[in-house]
Amino acid sequence: MSAPYILYIYEHCPFCTKARMIFGLKDIPYERQILLNDDVEGPVRMVGRKVVPILEEDGQFMAESMDIVAHIDAIGKPVLTGKTRPEITAWLHKAGKPLYHLFLPRAAAAPLPEFETTSARAGFIRRKEPSVGSFSALLEEKTDELTQLNALLKELAPLTQTPEAVNGELSTDDIHLFAHLHSMSLIGGVVYPPEVEAYRQTMAELSRVGLFDGIAV
Repeated sequence: MSAPYILYIYEHCPFCTKARMIFGLKDIPYERQILLNDDVEGPVRMVGRKVVPILEEDGQFMAESMDIVAHIDAIGKPVLTGKTRPEITAWLHKAGKPLYHLFLPRAAAAPLPEFETTSARAGFIRRKEPSVGSFSALLEEKTDELTQLNALLKELAPLTQTPEAVNGELSTDDIHLFAHLHSMSLIGGVVYPPEVEAYRQTMAELSRVGLFDGIAV
């Protein structure tokens, strides 16, 4: 019997990571469908625009990652019941720009199924490179952005209260934070303080969303 939920995603997409997490945290089975990055027709047919993640349930479709998270968390007993903290929101905001700059060229180079065809990979590079600059330059080993990320991770360490939840109890902060750390795992040279390392490994296990450590560049 097939799972009642189908989630259409890209593996590199942080918003897809957020949607995937809630299924693992809730122990709810689902079918994962990975779309090619240049597949426009599929998402448009489902929700009227090229976007992921998309949740299919009983022939109905839902987009927007946090809408999907809220919908699935509302099944049975919710798990995201903890309070959020402005310190985590501020950290996510500061980390966003250097992470985006380093992550995009590495996603484009990674052996991910959404880039299985030449046209899918080339289209991603063509659309994304203008927003951050030369992908080849950003793939250099020593960059200001990498220094920034490592400094920010040192700031995150004392904010991480337990390996199971950044604020001590699972909340939407965990959804947003682990999505950042999941993307970061594709970047070689990132140094995780012990508190952050314990958190990201534990959250990967709890959410059943594996890290990219093995293919980091």
